[in-house]
Amino acid sequence: MNIFRILGDVSHLLAIIILLVKIVKSKSCAGISGKSQILFALVFTTRYLDLFTNFISVYNTVMKVIFLICAYITVHMIYVKFRKTFDSENDSFRLEFLLVPVTGLSFLENHSFTPLEILWTFSIYLESVAILPQLFMISKTGEAETITTHYLFFLGLYRALYIANWVWRYHTENFYDQIAVVSGVVQTIFYCDFFYLYVTKVLKGKKLSLPMPV
Repeated sequence: MNIFRILGDVSHLLAIIILLVKIVKSKSCAGISGKSQILFALVFTTRYLDLFTNFISVYNTVMKVIFLICAYITVHMIYVKFRKTFDSENDSFRLEFLLVPVTGLSFLENHSFTPLEILWTFSIYLESVAILPQLFMISKTGEAETITTHYLFFLGLYRALYIANWVWRYHTENFYDQIAVVSGVVQTIFYCDFFYLYVTKVLKGKKLSLPMPV
């Protein structure tokens, strides 16, 4: 554990809490991609199967359980409790475009060819692209609510802090996980344009808007 890892986890948890509070307070899922949330639930499910086989620490176990519970609560709210407010028309990204290549890559490039390791690798690859349906939805509607942009910002910040965590571990522990690092960098790149818009617009009190697709 180091400060970057802890701050990354806090940022990740804060992003999820912001999204849940937004849904509960507004009683609406408008502007939120249910498909991205399904992918994140799948990420946590396949990554945290080691809850049943390995105990690392109380902190590690508690955080995993919280992420799993929050992920499934979010999906439930979008597709069951507040389904009438869900914008399925604009949440139209085809998940097979992500799931098929990610599944294939997890079988081809992994640390060891065992079920748990392949599922862990699958979760790492999938997390790097899981936000794409949300970004695609924003590009279709042309704008995003401020609270949704806060969620995306802290989600991207979590990834950026994890990159700092990996750099720190490489210099202090000589530890380097190529799969996690490359996937994390790819994921952070997807947020770069969003970070710029967040700083130049949202933090100045303006509404985030994007050019509508032709």
